[in-house]
Amino acid sequence: MVRKKQGLPEDSELVLCTVTKIYPHCVFVDIEDYEDKQGMINISEIAPGRIRNIHDYVKMGKKIVCKVLRVDREKGHIDLSLRRVAEGQRREKADIIKKEQRAESIVEFVAEKLKMDKYKLYDELISKTSKDFSSLNDVFEEFISNESVLKSLSIAPETYKILSEVILQRIKPPEVQIEGEMKLKSYAPDGVQLIKRIMHDVEKVDTAATLRYNGGGSYSISITKDNYKDAEKIMKSAVDLVEAEAKKFGMEFGFERIEKKQKKAEA
Repeated sequence: MVRKKQGLPEDSELVLCTVTKIYPHCVFVDIEDYEDKQGMINISEIAPGRIRNIHDYVKMGKKIVCKVLRVDREKGHIDLSLRRVAEGQRREKADIIKKEQRAESIVEFVAEKLKMDKYKLYDELISKTSKDFSSLNDVFEEFISNESVLKSLSIAPETYKILSEVILQRIKPPEVQIEGEMKLKSYAPDGVQLIKRIMHDVEKVDTAATLRYNGGGSYSISITKDNYKDAEKIMKSAVDLVEAEAKKFGMEFGFERIEKKQKKAEA
């Protein structure tokens, strides 16, 4: 069940296409994101540089990600480019497609449970969320941390119950990761053992804390949780512990935050 968009794509939009015809100087494709829409790729937009054989770059039936160059809205002609899509954009588009397919499978499963038409349920959800969200997947991922997203849609109680349960089962909450670097040095005869004991205590603060020795008295610490508030709390507890122990045993101590990352939700 892949629901396609109506109308025409926008300039610079990335679209998934299937190669349908290959000529010496151009390629025609079906645009999978839109209902009954085709596009054309000029040979100059297949790949940079001189192309000796267009078949070295495209194959019949192959799915490719293209960039929309121009749209003639009166004639419905759509010019596309393959060479102007960077590898990172291809991966991002593939990830978007994968997640939207996951969202559609959730709707299909819920509709089957409710014994209702899957397209009717899909269209109902889209009509109630399209103003604030670009896709159903965005709605479902937002629901993980904000239940009001679905509660505000005025959908039937039974639909909400089953839908919310399936979303929570199939979509993992996004994770955040914060990192820092600690400097810890001791000149005491038993300094190495003292530092090992302190690091062991840090690892017991929370299972979300991970330590790595970098050498030269430097340690990386990373905290992975499902929200920044909890991650920051654990980081503070770990750093405060090391700082207090360092002061107690007359050690050199320093701490510096490195960066913050957010991990994407996975299927």
